[in-house]
Amino acid sequence: MTTDISHDPWATLDDLWGVDVADAPDEGIGAVAFYGRCSTEDNQDPETSRGWQLSNAQKFVEPLDGTVVAQFFDVGQSRSVPWERREDASRLLAMLKNPQRGWNAVVVGEGTRCWFGNQFSLIAPKFAAYGVDLWVPELGGKFDPRNPSHKMLMSVLGGMSESERQHVQARVRAAMDAQVLNEGRHQGGRTPYGYVVVDAGPHPNPRKAAEGYRLRVLDIDEPAAEVVRRIFAEYLSGRGDRAIANGLNRDGIPCPSARRPDQNRHRLADGWQGSTVRAILENPRYTGYAFFGRWAKHETLLDPDDVAAGHVIRFRRATPDRIVRSRKPAHPKIVSVEDFTQAQLMRRSKGSLKTARKTERSGRRTSRTYLFRGRIRCAVCGRKMEASPRAHGMYYRCPARTLAPGSSALANHPPAVYLREDAIRNGVNDWLGRLFHRDNVDHTVSALVASQDGDHAASRSRESAQRRVAEAEKELERFQAAIAAGVDPAALVEPTNQAQAKLTTAQAELADGQAPSALTEAEVYAMVDSLGDVGAALSDAKPESMAGLYTAVGLQVRYEPEAHTADVGIQPARRVNSACVRGGT
Repeated sequence: MTTDISHDPWATLDDLWGVDVADAPDEGIGAVAFYGRCSTEDNQDPETSRGWQLSNAQKFVEPLDGTVVAQFFDVGQSRSVPWERREDASRLLAMLKNPQRGWNAVVVGEGTRCWFGNQFSLIAPKFAAYGVDLWVPELGGKFDPRNPSHKMLMSVLGGMSESERQHVQARVRAAMDAQVLNEGRHQGGRTPYGYVVVDAGPHPNPRKAAEGYRLRVLDIDEPAAEVVRRIFAEYLSGRGDRAIANGLNRDGIPCPSARRPDQNRHRLADGWQGSTVRAILENPRYTGYAFFGRWAKHETLLDPDDVAAGHVIRFRRATPDRIVRSRKPAHPKIVSVEDFTQAQLMRRSKGSLKTARKTERSGRRTSRTYLFRGRIRCAVCGRKMEASPRAHGMYYRCPARTLAPGSSALANHPPAVYLREDAIRNGVNDWLGRLFHRDNVDHTVSALVASQDGDHAASRSRESAQRRVAEAEKELERFQAAIAAGVDPAALVEPTNQAQAKLTTAQAELADGQAPSALTEAEVYAMVDSLGDVGAALSDAKPESMAGLYTAVGLQVRYEPEAHTADVGIQPARRVNSACVRGGT
């Protein structure tokens, strides 16, 4: 039998082998989702930004028969924030799991606005896993994960985005430094106690002046300024921070947060503290010169064990080379430069006499070992109890007299709470000995693993997220009120963005509803093994050995003076939740 194969030889061979050859599809991209981002509401109108980014995306996909059927657009989100912590981006990632989402491709208006650093390499596999294509204008088409050139180009794009952000930050900081140095310009922020912000005429920038912006400068608030002068005078006469604060409280003088609650809503307004007096004594703006950059923003990892979670902003004291001072007085002075300098010299001379807070932070060596140093808290006020050596034994105390007048804790706080060290030590050592005995270690590990999940952990996680949502919303309300009161909106751009980022992150956690990642039994066993022989450390009876063990297990004690009981908990690793017991004293 012969077959005519001259017409289409491949058709006969494909029929023999059973090969199906797919025809090239005639249909285009089809339904797509759009994603865009606008960083700040003050410097760019979100609607305008959304409009041109969406227009770019539509011009890119419409010639290929693509139709935008869903839109995701983040406002007030820095490009450095990972997609999982952006509100709309996280919604988009969540919808990838939904087979009924109605689209199988995502297009962006501008790649540098959407991805930063290595973010693209972290989320692109998620899109590929669910069969969703990514269309990027800078690539000129669809991203192909098998194309090494595409991966390289997207890596370069993320680097360019990061470089652009850093250049903008450097230019803005240089401009603000120059304004303070040459003009003494007030750069916004909370007004120092003793001053008020007043109108100083049209803004020097013609464009901003045309838009109605006004120049704001500091002027003296005389009643508060008199208190500042009193603080400096008393300090120069030899009184300490806490003694000055107690005197102001006795005289019924409102503290800064009580006098200006509009810009101190994050504080309790419950009286003067030693730290409040210290902040005033260390603020050089009372000399009449403008200072800028005393505190600097630092990006720190949200979770060092999960670099992909991104960074968060933390404020720290800047190094002296980053601080800028105006060349001439910028506003009325409250204290003279000579008095301010003398106060700083006195503070330097007392540098060796560290306060309790600084001592706790620095870990200064002491002549004796305090087993529970920084580990016991008073259940009434929540403060750490301080060591109080006595001739007949070591005690930990919490005096009520150091609470600020008007504090809610004063209603139920005894005049002084005392806890003897040997009583709590014996109970804790007995408990730890049983907990890590070889017959009970399996039960201990199981308890630690179980304490990480379940309804209780999920409930605590949800309560924490709800609390952070409320705090972020309050911050945003304060910023809105400050703008309404006349503060330059440009000065609140970054704080507003940070508050919005906090709000978005907490809302995403609430929407996700998942408990934090838990350790496995093997990991907990490894942590327990790293503690060494717990029984030997306890039987050694050397204070150094016991203190080292308490540190290793993360021991924490909460003492209830009325019931004479203590809640004792351990936390041998950051990701393991506390396992607590109720122990008597």
